[in-house]
Amino acid sequence: MGTRIASALVLAPVVLIIVWLGGWWTTALIAIAVVIGIYEIQRILRAGGYHPRLPLAVGLGLAFVAATVAQPRTNVNLTGAVVALGAMASLIYEISRKDRTGALDAWAASLGSAIYAGAMLSHFVLLRADSSPTLSGGPLSSLNIETGAAWIYATFAVTWASDTGAYFAGRAFGKHKMAPLLSPKKTWEGFVGGTIASIAAGIGIVALLGMQLTIVQMIVLGVIGAGGGTLGDLAESLLKRQAGVKDSGNLIPGHGGLLDRVDSLLFTAPLVYYLLAAWL
Repeated sequence: MGTRIASALVLAPVVLIIVWLGGWWTTALIAIAVVIGIYEIQRILRAGGYHPRLPLAVGLGLAFVAATVAQPRTNVNLTGAVVALGAMASLIYEISRKDRTGALDAWAASLGSAIYAGAMLSHFVLLRADSSPTLSGGPLSSLNIETGAAWIYATFAVTWASDTGAYFAGRAFGKHKMAPLLSPKKTWEGFVGGTIASIAAGIGIVALLGMQLTIVQMIVLGVIGAGGGTLGDLAESLLKRQAGVKDSGNLIPGHGGLLDRVDSLLFTAPLVYYLLAAWL
């Protein structure tokens, strides 16, 4: 636990500052995370006997990031184009190989890993670019936090609060297993505790940043942090269990790999973005 806390204290401020800076700083951070995430998910897939193509998947993952950055400048659905052209490119690559053993799983694993890390994490680019609603009168207004950064901070807050609340509530009250085959330590009592913590965090971060949301919207934000975060964590657990892998990597001391730290955010970021799009 001490190592986990120390790692978080070092990395969290760096990430928060880069998000505050915005622009190419944030885009570069997300691009680096995509590359590492694809490497880690392919490590899991290889342990499970699959044969993903790393260069191809990295190229597609970065193409998702580039598409979200360039989307405001065109009417073409660039993300859809990356999916379609990526599916074609990966199949063409398999056709071009003399040894086509495992071509089907290589195609699916390459495309899947690019979507899992690239398309999901690219939603942070979309969140950072958002400019509505404007912030007004929060206690942290002197920090000149932009609306897009505030949405990312809110996504972090509800997701991390859910993880923390679920951990302590599960240790204190956990009796009923949520998914014993995927994540034996997760309990329904922990989920309830995580949901309460996430809602509280949602209300708190909105008030601190001066985000113009109703109390119902704050509660929904918290529920998404808990529900989406839990499902994201279980999704990665499914992948690791299928492959017989404990951690996605060893990049972050006390946490394992990058995916072990951001698996919940892979689900909450898209959900928060589309919720925001529906509200505004």
